[in-house]
Amino acid sequence: MNIYDIIKKPVISEKAELIKQENNTYTFVVDKRANKIEIRKAVETIFNVKVDRVNTLTIKPKAKRHGMKEYNSPFIKKAMVTLKNGESIKYFEGV
Repeated sequence: MNIYDIIKKPVISEKAELIKQENNTYTFVVDKRANKIEIRKAVETIFNVKVDRVNTLTIKPKAKRHGMKEYNSPFIKKAMVTLKNGESIKYFEGV
């Protein structure tokens, strides 16, 4: 698996911004087959930073309705990447 296929997109929300400011933790949507080691290597290579730890969580599909139509929400895997002290990703700083 290519490192650019592991990280799909960053999570931009109020909660993710608070976690980033308080704990220096960045949140990404990642490929569901990726493990913590692959996520760490991908973030370190793409953004040129040192990663302290990686936490992952999965959001399982839920049944939804829109009128008479029923469908399932998508399966999502998120990675919360904590960087070492003094490190930051310039892409998120608005520089």
